[in-house]
Amino acid sequence: MFVYPEKYDVIVVGGGHAGYEAAIAASKMGCHTLLLTINLDTIGLMSCNPAIGGLAKGQLVKEIDALGGIMGRATDDTAIQFRTLNTKKGPAVRSSRAQADRQNYRLWIKSAVENAAGLDVKQGLVEKIIVDGGCVTGVETSIGERFNSRTVILAPGTFLNGLVHIGLVNFPAGRLGELPSKGLSDSLKELGFNLGRLKTGTTPRLDSQSINYDVLEIQDGDYPPRPFSFSTKEVRQKQVPCHITYTNEKTHEIIREGFDRSPMYAGIITGIGARYCPSIEDKIRRFPEKNRHQLFIEPEGYNTTEVYPSGIPTSLPLDIQIRMVRSIKGLEETEIMRPGYAIEYDYVNPIQIRPTLETKRILGLYLAGQINGTSGYEEAGAQGLMAGINAALNVRGEKPFILDRSEAYIGVLIDDLVTKGTKEPYRMFTSRAEYRLVLREDNADIRLIEKGYRLGLCGKDDYEKVKEKIENTKADLLRVSTTKVQPTEEVQKWLKKNGTTPLKNPVMLKELIKRPEVSYASFSELNMLPDGVSSEVIEQVDIQIKYDGYINRQNLLVEKFRKLEKTKISQDLDYDDIPGLSTETKEKFKEIRPVSLGQASRISGITPAAVSILMVYLKKITDSEG
Repeated sequence: MFVYPEKYDVIVVGGGHAGYEAAIAASKMGCHTLLLTINLDTIGLMSCNPAIGGLAKGQLVKEIDALGGIMGRATDDTAIQFRTLNTKKGPAVRSSRAQADRQNYRLWIKSAVENAAGLDVKQGLVEKIIVDGGCVTGVETSIGERFNSRTVILAPGTFLNGLVHIGLVNFPAGRLGELPSKGLSDSLKELGFNLGRLKTGTTPRLDSQSINYDVLEIQDGDYPPRPFSFSTKEVRQKQVPCHITYTNEKTHEIIREGFDRSPMYAGIITGIGARYCPSIEDKIRRFPEKNRHQLFIEPEGYNTTEVYPSGIPTSLPLDIQIRMVRSIKGLEETEIMRPGYAIEYDYVNPIQIRPTLETKRILGLYLAGQINGTSGYEEAGAQGLMAGINAALNVRGEKPFILDRSEAYIGVLIDDLVTKGTKEPYRMFTSRAEYRLVLREDNADIRLIEKGYRLGLCGKDDYEKVKEKIENTKADLLRVSTTKVQPTEEVQKWLKKNGTTPLKNPVMLKELIKRPEVSYASFSELNMLPDGVSSEVIEQVDIQIKYDGYINRQNLLVEKFRKLEKTKISQDLDYDDIPGLSTETKEKFKEIRPVSLGQASRISGITPAAVSILMVYLKKITDSEG
């Protein structure tokens, strides 16, 4: 056994999206940090589709950026197509998505990690967690290295006892062609953690030189591209299109022929897959009435011929995969460069961790990413950032950093995990955020940058820039509320052209902006925008005026929510002493150990009556202590 002579403040195990965000955050907060990963060349690698963002996931990336994380900036510098989703719907559900150059993204992240001050990077397969007196003290690798640390963050992705399936063939792997981490899984079991089994999958990768693009639909990105990071001024790299095609009845017939050799239907795969991202064989079985399914042909980068056919993740045998792909329009002569596959892996039921992402069983041990039952780069990155922050605050002896459900999608994500747990891969949706109208993409910087600045993760220039945006928005809201618009001939003609009712009397500009047929930006045609006003301020004014009533109602709900969150619950509370609670309720409270009355009310199966009993009991304790 070789004991590394230096003791670290934070060790991060894993170089995926959770791992690099955790390591960068901890090191920026002044902690001597070590990132240990199985392969240095795969730090920041996109295991599945080469894209960042998407519905609700875009909100997570914007929040990561506002708190000082790097996912958004890496995407802006390497993306080859940007699109805003749900543009025809309200701002609460609009989300950004970008197609990235897979290798450039990896290299960007690798460079950021390697050049971060106070961050060491080493290659090693961690197989054991070292614990002394209920506190983590370090880790051991497969070649007998021991690294000591005050805190440890585990972010192993799908590598935790990973098993790859292609047809009836299966073999241990963390990703296709890479070693799994079985020893680490065994170490967690030995420490008393309850582990489960999940499954995810990916598509075959195709050679673009063998695709007939002439018969495919072109899908261009947005122009100009809208970046993820609030610090990015402009996206300068060349943008490229994606393409669309569809499966057909012949495709579905071929897939059905392979069911008898599908590891999903042969009972070989025991892990539970993602309900909202099913394999193509699962789609065919679950939706037999559909005669086609959409595929997005997504290029993986400028300097590779590999493309990602989003929409056909599969673990079918390779011969079926080839026939399936070649039955699709435009792909009749396509060559598969890498087969699609399913992967099973271990995870820790997240009811075993605190809202800080520290485990309840072992102090100083944090879990982030797919080990907590989530799916997606964005969910992983958000957890990694929060774990890195809280590990650093732990080392510094400071209060932990917790975002609640009314502050961020990140708060919703973590609260869902630690309060309800999960038995299937958890994916973020806008519908999970009950306060989504105030948790929009466009105001993530307004909501969170001060917190990122106070933590030392955001620079002063970025912070001042957002403060200026807030002040300019307030000033312009006041201006449009006091500016009177006269029913001149020019105004009347313009209103008619835009399909909205002409004026009978003078009105304030604010009242006109409320009309759905026009946007605040469109008033530039009447020279009613002040000189130099930024597009960001225009957007904020437009949204805050148009949705004013809804936002005010949601803010009232947020206030009610926060009253419950302010009623804190001691982690030492003896629930057996509370009269009136059922045995089942007591067991649930003891298992979750809610930190507030609000969290207690969100535990699955807990009734309003039980919450009332708990609230009365807590008040009695407070009164007696007072």
